[in-house]
Amino acid sequence: MILRAFLRTEAGSTSVLLIATVLALLWANSPWGHTYEAFWHTHMGISFGDALFTLDLRHWVNDGLMTVFFFLIGLEASYEVRLGQLRDRRLIAVPAVAALGGMLVPAGIYLLLNFGGPGAGGWGVPIATDTAFVLGVLAVVGARCPDPLRAFLLTLAIVDDVLAIMIIALFYTASLSVPALLIAAVLLAAVLTLRWLKIWRAPAYIVLGFALWVATLQSGIHPTLVGIALGILVFVYVPTDHKLLLAGEAVQEFTSEPSAQAARVAARRVQRAVSVNERLQLRLQPWSSYVIVPVFALANAGVRLDGETLRAALTSPIAIGVALGLLAGKFIGISLGTWIPLRFGWGTLPGNLVWGQLLGGAAVSGIGFTVALFIVDLAFEDPALHDQAKIGILAGSLLAAVLGWVIFRLAWDRGGVCAPPEAEPAEELPETLSVPVGPGDHVRGAADARVTIVEYGDFECPYCGRLHPILEELRKKNQDVRVVFRHFPLRTIHPRAAAAAIVSEAAADQGRFWEMHDILYDNQRFLTDADLEHYAAELDVAPWSDVPGHNSRIAVDESSGQDSGVRGTPTLFLNGVRYQGSLNLDSISKAVADLRESP
Repeated sequence: MILRAFLRTEAGSTSVLLIATVLALLWANSPWGHTYEAFWHTHMGISFGDALFTLDLRHWVNDGLMTVFFFLIGLEASYEVRLGQLRDRRLIAVPAVAALGGMLVPAGIYLLLNFGGPGAGGWGVPIATDTAFVLGVLAVVGARCPDPLRAFLLTLAIVDDVLAIMIIALFYTASLSVPALLIAAVLLAAVLTLRWLKIWRAPAYIVLGFALWVATLQSGIHPTLVGIALGILVFVYVPTDHKLLLAGEAVQEFTSEPSAQAARVAARRVQRAVSVNERLQLRLQPWSSYVIVPVFALANAGVRLDGETLRAALTSPIAIGVALGLLAGKFIGISLGTWIPLRFGWGTLPGNLVWGQLLGGAAVSGIGFTVALFIVDLAFEDPALHDQAKIGILAGSLLAAVLGWVIFRLAWDRGGVCAPPEAEPAEELPETLSVPVGPGDHVRGAADARVTIVEYGDFECPYCGRLHPILEELRKKNQDVRVVFRHFPLRTIHPRAAAAAIVSEAAADQGRFWEMHDILYDNQRFLTDADLEHYAAELDVAPWSDVPGHNSRIAVDESSGQDSGVRGTPTLFLNGVRYQGSLNLDSISKAVADLRESP
């Protein structure tokens, strides 16, 4: 849910961000262009008696509002590490190395052109990817591209953002104030203490967070580091059965006797069942996407595009270095960073992504905007260098978007990537099982049962998970019914399904397939390698003992499923004939009863 909501918000906000960028450029190049810089240099402050804390408007945006943006990055990173894709080391390895390559190569290209010159300090400008623009471009050029590609790029962007913030903290801190740094450390310790004591009063965190932000700003370290640190510290957890039970009871009570009091109790209990991390993401993401980041673009994207400025940019190693870093550096770095871990078996991709999709994703990842503009403000003091770097960002990002669009179109025209569903020819699927049940099948029930239910299933498929107890109840109530399970992992949708199938086959080698089958369906949300190894240890099974052999066994089931017209899971065959009814107990029971009564 969090991933889908995040993708929708970022893609939808791209148009707002683009409008803000265009407005900034129009403002800076209008007859009133001189008011652009004058307005953003207007000072605004807060006074406490004789003490005065003041910043200009641009710094309030860059150092203040953008802290919320980085706070959300911390929240998302924390969620993904604990419950999401970053929890699975096999899935994080490829995008993490790709993100690293997508930072090192652009920085290297930039330094090749600027080392030892006045722009050498801007090597951090082309290293970051702008998630909002990337997902927005994907929505335009590849609206039907698979979710695994978006998931891959989102994971890459999270790693990219975290590394970029570390670079800002380490390389773009001009000077340090030790007293302010000590105060910041004490305030951070206070936040950690509240967390340890499980005190969740929002006002306490707001006051401490603001004080920590001020202390960090005064210390010389960029205060956005506070945002990501606090975001990572926010608790994230899977709802407990107890909280879900309380929420369910409250909703049921409201349904039976609606009242304002019952509605308030139900809303509160449902809300408390979800972690603070997820609630904050839901509340703050629209503000960040539709207000904070566009205001940041309005405050920073304005650059004078007159003849003199453009001529200077065309020969400026800063502008050329930034543009080439974003266009070529990101493409080469991410492509190599994807190929290397796949070549050496360090990890897997989320779904059956092909190189056409990955290369298109690597190209559009060269759209660097938000963090790139952010680093420009830290790297250069000379306004002329500012403008050259910004022109490089705009040119490189635009060219990267065009390159990505071209790659996606070429792949689309060849039918290899993002082909629209309506382009697929209609297919008449067979109605009968192509391969009868035999000795190699996983069978649960009597061999002479009158009704045989063959299920093509996927251990990560939620619909298969719901069907599992229905089939088990049906089998227990009817002694003349047996259930056969055949593997059909949907690799493009469920990245952990194949690994779960392999572990089940390892258990089958020791005659414990159905025990592992039940464990996997009871723990569908927890199928990382570490989880699978834990389940295997419970049954004293070596999970990866014969991966090639188990893959071959799974491929046999997949082949029979394809020949039988299986295109999704769960697909059932009753006595060799495809079942077309609803996947509930009553409907399947009726179909079984009809078969038992037939001659």
